[in-house]
Amino acid sequence: MSADVRVRFAPSPTGPLHIGGVRTALFNYLFAKKHNGTFILRIEDTDQNRFVEGAEDYIIESLNWCNIPFDEGPGKDGGHGPYRQSDRKDRYKKYALQLIDSGAAYYAFDTAEELAEARTKTEAQKLTFIYNHHNRLDFTNSLTLTESEVKERLDRGDEYTIRFKPQPKTLFMFDEIRKGIEIDTTLIDDKVLFKSDEMPTYHLANIVDDHEMEISHVIRGEEWLPSMALHVLLYESFGWEAPKFAHLPLILKPGGKGKLSKRDGDKLGFPVFPLEWNPENGEKSSGYREDGYLPEAVINMLAFLGWNPGTEQEIFSLDELVQAFSLEHVNSSGAKFDFDKTKWFQQQWFVEQDDAVVGDAFAKALQRENIEYKSQDYVNIVVGLVKERAVFVEDLFELAGFFFTAPTEFDDKAAGKSWKADTSEIMNNVITVLKNTTDDSAVALSDAVKGWVKEQEIGFGKVMMPLRLSLVGSLMGPDVFEIASLIGKQETIARIETAMEKLG
Repeated sequence: MSADVRVRFAPSPTGPLHIGGVRTALFNYLFAKKHNGTFILRIEDTDQNRFVEGAEDYIIESLNWCNIPFDEGPGKDGGHGPYRQSDRKDRYKKYALQLIDSGAAYYAFDTAEELAEARTKTEAQKLTFIYNHHNRLDFTNSLTLTESEVKERLDRGDEYTIRFKPQPKTLFMFDEIRKGIEIDTTLIDDKVLFKSDEMPTYHLANIVDDHEMEISHVIRGEEWLPSMALHVLLYESFGWEAPKFAHLPLILKPGGKGKLSKRDGDKLGFPVFPLEWNPENGEKSSGYREDGYLPEAVINMLAFLGWNPGTEQEIFSLDELVQAFSLEHVNSSGAKFDFDKTKWFQQQWFVEQDDAVVGDAFAKALQRENIEYKSQDYVNIVVGLVKERAVFVEDLFELAGFFFTAPTEFDDKAAGKSWKADTSEIMNNVITVLKNTTDDSAVALSDAVKGWVKEQEIGFGKVMMPLRLSLVGSLMGPDVFEIASLIGKQETIARIETAMEKLG
């Protein structure tokens, strides 16, 4: 494939970016990088009634957090700007008029009332209203008016739209994912392309922008598949070469029926947005970033929603995804969202992180909770001992809290299992052994205590379980001597004495 691959992600700034949109952006990004191409962000804001303040910034911040920044777009002009459709609105009318001149479009002067009346009459006959070849000559448009009547209406400022007039034929199309598609164009309605407010509709603006920005591949969601025929016909009408199309499968609810929505996330307790959305006037929505997810995990999860590498490998870095990605391995059927699998990806990536990186995040969390710690190095060492059992930074409080705060309560079940009538006496002897040990390393403490246990011919469980309970408050945690070494011999002895006092 040539180096002239140019793809675009073209969201509307109408609210937070759904993870389905992030998946579309990701697949465009991966395809562009795989072929040394260009990934473009275009903001499709022609519908000013639905514009939401802050949505564009949210989209850009989301892409950056996911580590899939755009190469061209708002603030990054690559010579094909501007990249907001509202800033491009002065260029669309000439293209609409070009279609009228070639006979591929026409002026329509029908009022909203006339169209509503026609729709009501049609639906009364239990039919679906469609404005196209079979009834276009029944309406007030430049196909039924004389040239002078059309000019007169335009001169006096009558409201109008410009509608597309598809040529009747069998259209053969090719989708990179769904392969060959055939459609009868007489089934397509005469779509409005341009309105009298001088604003284009989505279909015209989309085609013109893709052409002017030299887009080579249109990779977008399955919901745009019904528009593909119209867009291909528009390219033909302009005499332009159409880009290659690829329509990605829907992301489905966990149960598999219907498209994943915010309501599903709220109901089942998971985010459907990359970042938290907190509008001034509106409902707050959770985001993967604020819920503690790593961008690597989110990207890895999204990549597998509709794509597979054809191998057993599941953990992919972004660079590995770029190398492995191809449209040939994108499925045409919908992909069920699996929240448990998302958490699995998070856990895999959490463990992969450097101890110092996790340690820094955990130290900040400790500070927020006003929990003191010896040093950053101490936190990093603790993280290294427990992080394999964690999914999020917040999990480290439960897994490692005893490294920072002595237990004040002891698990009842664990105490019943490990603290017997002679346990306090045994623990007193362990304290003596610890006091006589000059080396505080985990190895030295282990050798001293285990050596004493062997000498006394006591069962290891009679010593190790109550020792762990004393230090942790339960029977969980890493190697008990690693704990004792890190918290220090003096703190270890103090905790044993507390346990003897409360449990003995």
